[in-house]
This record gives sequence, structure tokens and C-alpha cells, in this order.
Amino acid sequence: MNAMKQSVLAVSRTTGRFTSAGRILPSFLIVGAQRCGTTSLYRALAQHPLLLKPVLHKGVHYFDVDHARGMSWYQGHFPLKVGAALLARKHGHRPLAFESSPYYLFHPLAGERIARDLPEVKLIVLVRDPVERACSAHAHELARGFETESHFEYAVELEDKRLAGAEELLRSRPEAVHHSHRHHAYLARGRYAEQLDRLEPLFGQERILVIDSHRFFHTPERIYDRVLEFLEVPRLGNPVFERHNGRPLPKPVAESLRQTLRDHFEVYDQQLVRWLGGDPSWRQ
Repeated sequence: MNAMKQSVLAVSRTTGRFTSAGRILPSFLIVGAQRCGTTSLYRALAQHPLLLKPVLHKGVHYFDVDHARGMSWYQGHFPLKVGAALLARKHGHRPLAFESSPYYLFHPLAGERIARDLPEVKLIVLVRDPVERACSAHAHELARGFETESHFEYAVELEDKRLAGAEELLRSRPEAVHHSHRHHAYLARGRYAEQLDRLEPLFGQERILVIDSHRFFHTPERIYDRVLEFLEVPRLGNPVFERHNGRPLPKPVAESLRQTLRDHFEVYDQQLVRWLGGDPSWRQ
């Protein structure tokens, strides 16, 4: 990020903090999973006149890595109440603010923090074939410089060692950031059912919408309408659906490894049936 952009962001954040009391808080969050189409859904929803994205950027990351900054800092990222009131009068429906931070689903404290600070919020979770997600995540972290192991197979072998003690550390030191937990959890992040089981007691299944991202990309209009129904927002206009943040794999993944990982995820994929209302697309 260049110096000018950093300066603009700093001024915007300062202004937001000073005016936080006059800003709305989000009514729903896209909480994950990483590399499952969260950016594509976020940009489709942001085209709706009643769905208001953060003023500065897609993901605020307050409930995972920046919680120590406080609620006024967080609220300062969202649109002003006066603007929301004008939209409500224009469209006859209350606007909803939202953000998308895909680490929220995996961070061990994020769910508890969200439930405490936003007690009425709804959550949206996207899931995809966890083997494909793991491969995509490795390519993504490698390209961003957060991964040093260029071989996906070796990165997977290192995962248990890299993540050992990470959850305990994050729970015992709430302000801590664990690099590997955030950037190297290739298999752990794909065990979606474990993460949903952690959220369910806090929010109830009725306030969590789980979307199969393959179905979103295959039939975006249908999934978009389902999201609006979940949010209780009328459809206004026709969004343009585009796929964002796609990244090719640096090297092919051996079919033997893919099969080993498919076997690993089978039991977790079966546990998604009650969230998706049927088998995941990659198991059909």
C-alpha cells in the first residue's frame, strides 16, 4: 500500500471513529469460509441499494485481529445513520449494513465476540469442495507471500505442527495474532461443520445461512434471491454477477493426494447436510 493511500485510510478511520455514534452497525456478516466466493457474493450484494458495505474496504477484521481497537473504531467503518434514513424513506425499507471477513468463521473467539457485540446479527457462510479450497488457499497465501513452502503436499504435512497450540494461545491471549492459524490452516478451515457447530449455540441455526458456493456460481440469481429472503430485504434491480479473486494453482496436485484429502473430509462433509438441506455439490 503506497504512502498516499495509507494517509487517506488513516484520515478516514479517524473521521469514522469521531463520528461513530452517528453510524449504523451491521445487520449481517459474511464470515467465511476463505476462498469460497465471499468476495463475489459481497460485490453482488453491495449492488443492492439497501445493503450498505463498509466505507473503506470489504473486510474490517474487527472480531478476529482488531478487537482491541474497540466498538467505536468498528462502528466508524460503516455508513452514517442520516444517509440510511434517507434510503429508508426512498425505498420504504430499512437499509442493512454488512461486511465480509472470512477469518471470522475460523477464529476461535470471533463468534463469541460477534454474539456479544451484535446480538441480533445474521451470518452468511459459503462452503466449497474442501479439497479445492485447500489447494486454492495454498496458492493464495503463496502468491501473497504468507506461505514459504511452494509444494502443497509439504504444506499440508506441516499443518499440524504449524497450528499446534494456536487455538489455546488465541484464547488465552485475546489480542494475539497467530500467523499460521490465519494463513496455513489448509485442512482445518475446510472442516466446516466443526466451525458451524461452534457458532450454532451462539446464534441458532435460523440466523446462519450456509451456501454451497458451486451452486452460487452455477445459479447466482437463485442463490441471490435466497440470500435476500434470509435477510428479509426486497429485491431491487438486477445485480451483475462476476467471479472475483480466482487464482490458478502454481502446480498440479497429484490425484492420489486429492483422494486422500477427499477421504479425510468425508465425515465433515456429511455433517453439512443439515445446513445445506442436502448433500454438498462435490459429494453428488
